[in-house]
Amino acid sequence: MDITPSTRGSACLDKCVPSLEKRPVRAAVCALTSACLPWLESLGISLPPELREALAESDGAVGEHGLGLFWPSERIAEDNLTFRSNPDFRHLYVPFDPLLFCADAFNGDQFAYSICGGVISRADIFVWNHEDDSRTWVAPFLTRYFEWWTSGELKV
Repeated sequence: MDITPSTRGSACLDKCVPSLEKRPVRAAVCALTSACLPWLESLGISLPPELREALAESDGAVGEHGLGLFWPSERIAEDNLTFRSNPDFRHLYVPFDPLLFCADAFNGDQFAYSICGGVISRADIFVWNHEDDSRTWVAPFLTRYFEWWTSGELKV
C-alpha cells in the first residue's frame, strides 16, 4: 500500500513546527500498514485522519530540544499493547482501553486520543498523568496540540 502525505498534513507539520525533525517514512514497508494499522484494526480502532496524515508524512516527529511530538507508528502499537496487557497496570490504573496513546511528555505522562465504543470520534487530545491516573483534556485537535506543546503554552 502506497501512502502519500496529503498537502494539508505536510503543510500543517511544517507550519506548526518549523524546527521539526521528521523521522523518515519507511518506503518499502510503511509502518502504518506493517505495525500499527493491523493491530489497531484488530481492536476495531481506526486512526484519526490528522494522526494518519502526520504518520504518513513522518513516522514520528521530534521538535526543538528533542521534544517528542508524536511517536512512530510502531511505538504507538507497542506501547498501547503494553499498557493494555500489563497485569500490574490492571491493579494500579483505570483501564487504558479508552485511550490511544500517541506521544509522551518525557516525565511519564502520555498524550492520547479518547476511544469510546471502539471509535475515536473526537479529535481532542488528552494527557494521562502517570502519578494520579487522571486524564485531562489538553487540546481540541492534533495540530493545536503541536502548536501549544512546542510553544510552551501546554504544560504538564
